[in-house]
Amino acid sequence: MDYLYMLGAFILSIILGKPTVNYLRKLKMGQEIRQEGPKSHYVKSGTPTMGGIFIIATYVICAIVYMILKKGDLKTALFLMVAPILYGLIGFLDDYEKITKKTNLGLTAKQKIFLQILFAALITIYARFVLKFDTVIELPFTKKTLDIGIFYYLVMILMITSSTNAVNLTDGLDGLCGGVSAVVLVAVGVVSRMYDASEVQYFSHILSGALLGFLVYNIYPAKVFMGDTGSLFIGGYLATVFLLLKQPLHLILIGLVYVVETLSVIIQVLHFKRTGKRFFRMAPIHHHFEMKGYQENKIVTAFVFVTFIIALVYIGLSRYGIL
Repeated sequence: MDYLYMLGAFILSIILGKPTVNYLRKLKMGQEIRQEGPKSHYVKSGTPTMGGIFIIATYVICAIVYMILKKGDLKTALFLMVAPILYGLIGFLDDYEKITKKTNLGLTAKQKIFLQILFAALITIYARFVLKFDTVIELPFTKKTLDIGIFYYLVMILMITSSTNAVNLTDGLDGLCGGVSAVVLVAVGVVSRMYDASEVQYFSHILSGALLGFLVYNIYPAKVFMGDTGSLFIGGYLATVFLLLKQPLHLILIGLVYVVETLSVIIQVLHFKRTGKRFFRMAPIHHHFEMKGYQENKIVTAFVFVTFIIALVYIGLSRYGIL
């Protein structure tokens, strides 16, 4: 039944996509390309952004249908619906600022991080005192749990904030973030079934379907970008899911591509500060491969394929109780 929701979300996303793209184009909601980026991206200037709007709309509509028909845990379902929207709101404000200012700079770094930490704190507090979560997390590969006590708040806020930014960094090539995230979400949905986490199972497949529909308009050459509206929403969803599953460390495994993208930026910055030279030709690492001459669609295909292999490993390890 959960795959029917995925199919429904896929179809709805395609239906909502065309008028949304046309409307964004009519409003001239075009992406500004940063000058220091790859020269091959200059032709993308003016491509409609904020396509995450119809990803979110599809997700919310299908989530409401689920809540009406399935009548599961309403508190958890609302949590899974509202928490990611908070991060989508940050992305929307950032995208809007970029468009109105006609630059690639939206909200300041301080503004974004403040809002991200604030929402992460609210999400963590809701989980603790409304959903009645304890401070125990699962340790991967050990079959053990650890009560981290007061550090629970710090760990969850760090996990939520870092994961949203990691997904955001992955959104740099046509179809990259959407393709990688769609695969990750299918795997999360499959594994959630093993844990009898019904809301996570269904909602993950719904969002995966919404992303697959979005990819119809976003694969190379993209007709629309998801913008920070979409990427921060996806990151917020994944963080919320692994908080609910009490498996924050598992996100590092299934989200390995996000982790590598983030590490490439950290390495680039630290290496440049220490030596005055770049470690990569450009960061995040997908731009490094672009600068080396690899075609954009081939880079995306490789990253999605790697994510698919990781997803199979993740599902297998979970299925046999190893993870």
